[in-house]
Amino acid sequence: MSWTEERIHTLKTMWEGGQTASQIAEALGGVSRNAVIGKAHRLGLQSRPSPVVAKEAVAKAEAKVEAMAETKPPAPAAPPPPPTPIATAPSQPPASTVVTHVSEPKPITITTDLTPRQPLEGQPVLRSVGPGGFVRQSPGEQQPPITPAPPRRLVPARPSPEIAGKTSLLDLSDKVCKWPLGHPGEPDFHFCGDKVNPGFPYCVAHCGHAYQAQLPRRDRRAPPIPFGGPRVR
Repeated sequence: MSWTEERIHTLKTMWEGGQTASQIAEALGGVSRNAVIGKAHRLGLQSRPSPVVAKEAVAKAEAKVEAMAETKPPAPAAPPPPPTPIATAPSQPPASTVVTHVSEPKPITITTDLTPRQPLEGQPVLRSVGPGGFVRQSPGEQQPPITPAPPRRLVPARPSPEIAGKTSLLDLSDKVCKWPLGHPGEPDFHFCGDKVNPGFPYCVAHCGHAYQAQLPRRDRRAPPIPFGGPRVR
């Protein structure tokens, strides 16, 4: 379907008259609503507000009015009429004979006894069970902590007769030789105890045992062959 001059004129007339795009498409025939809207947009016709948006705005305005009507505070009720005064005889003496009695403030008693109260006879005692199944004591059953015993004075043990006068482990220092003599499991195990060689932990005699010069490679003895001879691959 092509847009002829007659159909374009009809579109402009009905568009300016306020007709909807669906009504214009039905009057022209052979076109859809979207085609009418697109042609009007290309012709530069004045756009119109969407009816959907207008309906939503109207609905929101009506809902707002209804909410304001519901939340409007009720009109205040008329105050009750004042009571009719009843003539009664004066119950107080004249102002010249009124006597004011001032009561003294009562003293406040503060209890400073913090001793736990014992349960009354016949009253059940509530106990709680802690983790592990032991029963916790109530405040009245708790006892003060036991006074700790005074610290004991450590007395060095007497050396055995086997190492009497010899250097033991407790006698070692940077000035005595630390070369062990004997086996640690034997009762006479002790250390050399002689004056150390300066710069070494042992004396001169024991430094000769501890530090030996390495032989040249040609003078070194080959390690022994393991039992059975060399392994055959």
